[in-house]
Amino acid sequence: MTHDTYSDEYLRTILDETKTIAMVGASPHWNRPSYFAMKYLQAKGYRVIPVNPGAVGTRILGETAYASLGEIPGAIDMVDIFRSSDAAAGIVDQALALAVDKRLRTGWMQIGVRVDRAAARAEQAGLRVVMDRCPKIEYARLHAELGWGGVVSNLISSRRRRL
Repeated sequence: MTHDTYSDEYLRTILDETKTIAMVGASPHWNRPSYFAMKYLQAKGYRVIPVNPGAVGTRILGETAYASLGEIPGAIDMVDIFRSSDAAAGIVDQALALAVDKRLRTGWMQIGVRVDRAAARAEQAGLRVVMDRCPKIEYARLHAELGWGGVVSNLISSRRRRL
């Protein structure tokens, strides 16, 4: 599959079939994009499990944070990678090692994250792959909910706050 574009049908199928998402890089900070995306996806009925080694054992939006994908009990349908492209390949490898036990069907890399070799490995293992897209944005777009709320408010930023 070429990953330059995705059909609406492909994205809609993934989002319709997904029930549980492991969000690698989920932040406990309310003004981070991963927090905003997690909250939105939860409001749409998804169970989103945070994976963040720095927040292990704490709760992010009501869900316990885990250090790695392997620590999550039960099945997950999608791994949403909210990490850099440099980190994404290793996360895909972790996901592939658990794919059968976790019933994993989809690997999703966030905006700005693209690793074609990792995507090819995932697809060879039978997973669907989306790169350089946000499931929150795609859900909103496909359901005619996309708006500028939060984007132009200067409250949400992909940059870390300076202390």
